[in-house]
Amino acid sequence: MNNENILSRVADVLESRKGTEPDSSYVAKLYDKGLDAILKKIGEEATETVMAAKDGDESHIIYEVADLWFHTLVLLADQGLHPDAVLAELERRFGTSGLAEKASRSSTN
Repeated sequence: MNNENILSRVADVLESRKGTEPDSSYVAKLYDKGLDAILKKIGEEATETVMAAKDGDESHIIYEVADLWFHTLVLLADQGLHPDAVLAELERRFGTSGLAEKASRSSTN
């Protein structure tokens, strides 16, 4: 499988699930439950990712990060955003010191 466009392909599928019957898919059910359910799922997956990292099992870490990323993509779609916006932000930050980037955010808040 070509990983190059996987985020866009997943985003397209997530978008196609909007407005479908909740019983038709897991994602449609999440959308139907609303933002709080999506956020709760992200929190659960973040916790599971932390626990997998503490255990040090590489395959479990990868599995949990995939779940976390997936549910984050569901959030983006729910909010009318595309992962390309996040990738553009990462591109904008690339080559910038993390400390300098954080300082620039602090001075604008």
